[in-house]
Amino acid sequence: MADATGIANGTGIALTEEITERINGALAGKKPVTVTYVGLDDRPHMSLRGSTHVHGPDQLAIWVRHASGGIVDAIARNPAVGLLYRDSDSRTTYVFSGRAAVVDDEAVRSAVFDASPEPERDHDPDRKGVAVVVDLDEVKGGTVGGTQVSMSR
Repeated sequence: MADATGIANGTGIALTEEITERINGALAGKKPVTVTYVGLDDRPHMSLRGSTHVHGPDQLAIWVRHASGGIVDAIARNPAVGLLYRDSDSRTTYVFSGRAAVVDDEAVRSAVFDASPEPERDHDPDRKGVAVVVDLDEVKGGTVGGTQVSMSR
């Protein structure tokens, strides 16, 4: 619920319908989500992740095509991640932070793969990748002149 300042507040995180639509449509809208993580070299790394989508009211998910290396190895050591969605046309920005983990449960793997955009699924038709689920700790942002959100655990 937005308060008088236009900021959606409350206890906990519950991604709004607008955020869900924007994240789930990011790749199709040519606005892939940028993910930041701390690599094994203790340096920040960023990558565009077209498979990013909403997995639950307080979770995002990513299908990672390579089951080892890069982000997969990094989050095993340090699960802290940041994600950035930006739509310059509408001047909308959402910044997410949370804790990522590879989830081996086959039902979750299938759900994450199946919810990824088709072009991303087509890059891994044999499903050799892994499901990464991000438990969100904070979500901030919104549209300039529109509703702003600030949610945290």
